Amino acid sequence: MRKAFQIISTIIYLFAALTLTGISLMIMGWSVYEVVINFPKKGEFIPPILQSVNFIPLMLQSVGSIIIAAAIIDVAKYMIEEEVFMNKELREPEEARKTITKIMVIISIAVSIEGLVYVFKAGTKDVTLLLYPASLILVSAFLIVGLGVYQKLSVTIEREGKKII
Repeated sequence: MRKAFQIISTIIYLFAALTLTGISLMIMGWSVYEVVINFPKKGEFIPPILQSVNFIPLMLQSVGSIIIAAAIIDVAKYMIEEEVFMNKELREPEEARKTITKIMVIISIAVSIEGLVYVFKAGTKDVTLLLYPASLILVSAFLIVGLGVYQKLSVTIEREGKKII
């Protein structure tokens, strides 16, 4: 019964990871498609002010979408590595630390890059909108600092545990 449950859960994780990857690739493809079809045509005159008003925000939105899609692919990759190929039980604290580190790095990178994209968007619209992107970047910095503290504490505990044994 336990073996059947493991096989079913592995299949579910594989399906979820493949679905996430497929959706992410569609998001990336759609983002590129939107930029390409809205790119000014050769010989078509669009005043520079209109180009920046319409095209640049579209490109920034596409960059944000691609970043989110890449983060989703990282999560799918993690699911395949940890839940499909590896044994699902974390046997040692070092494995748990590495797993948590992978997840937090993925989240931190996605949040910080999304914050940067929003900084550029806010800069093209209204400077008063910079509060949200600045808070995203600040949260990303706190995530990195928190991850560093977690790494330091967990490595210290791991070393003390190995000394006892």
